[in-house]
Amino acid sequence: MATATIAKDTSKKRVKAKKVKGGGVSSTSAVITAVIFFIPFFVLFCIFTIGPVATSLYYSLTNYDLIQTPEFVGLSNYQGLFLDDELFMTAFKNTLYFALISGPVGYLMSFVMAWILNDMKGRTAFALAFYAPSIASGTAMSVVWGYFFSPDRYGLINNVLTNLGIISSPILWTQDPKTILPCCIFIQIWMSMGTGFLVFMAGLQNQNRELIEAGSLDGIKSRFQELFYITLPQMKPQLLFGAINTISGSFGVFGVITSFAGFPTPNYAGHTMAAHLYDFAFVKFEMGYASAIAVILFAITFAAGKLCMWMLTDKD
Repeated sequence: MATATIAKDTSKKRVKAKKVKGGGVSSTSAVITAVIFFIPFFVLFCIFTIGPVATSLYYSLTNYDLIQTPEFVGLSNYQGLFLDDELFMTAFKNTLYFALISGPVGYLMSFVMAWILNDMKGRTAFALAFYAPSIASGTAMSVVWGYFFSPDRYGLINNVLTNLGIISSPILWTQDPKTILPCCIFIQIWMSMGTGFLVFMAGLQNQNRELIEAGSLDGIKSRFQELFYITLPQMKPQLLFGAINTISGSFGVFGVITSFAGFPTPNYAGHTMAAHLYDFAFVKFEMGYASAIAVILFAITFAAGKLCMWMLTDKD
């Protein structure tokens, strides 16, 4: 009996040893497989992301017009932007103003609407209605809203305000420097809510219901307590994804403003950094100067993204 027991133990140890050796082989093959699948992505990432960023950084230090050989000028383009180019400072202020209002407001409204409609019947129809504007281009949406903000008496808003006796003459929505940027911010918020709404709705639908039930047993009595203590901690990946999308859309705005108020806008009231970049790159063909604008815009967007990642990523 004792011998049989010892034999069984020995055989078990041998089996375990084989499993350990086999595990080492399988782990090595898994690493090789992972590397094989990773290489195509890494190559494409270097070609289409790291390469253009590095090229833009190099051209920002040169004087380049697409015809002659780039001439190295050091930091002269950056010096010209901040010390000599008053229009760039106007574009910089307009971009910050636009992003700091349209970004947070659109982000919060998307989440609030998703949270309210999450438990309602027919949420699929609401999701489609919210997401539809984000599919269309900024040019198409600006044409639609152009009817609402038309600067004559036939514009929908001017017509309603005139009939109500609130105004006696049409408001020049697309021509008055005081109204161009607020109108474009409103359009951008309306357009940006679709993608964020869909992402937040998916996060709300994939919550762990057991945590909600446990919270109700531990003293969670209202939906607001459930939101702050249970829902938001579970939705950090969706919140981060929505924040990155909002940042990139807000700082890179160009098509909405151009389609709504033209290019350039009256008195440069809606001139943004993206519009300034477009002007020097594709109108004046000063690619070195345009690359310097692109680098600054990239740095601002990258810093804002890192801030959101720091705020919405677990510190453990």
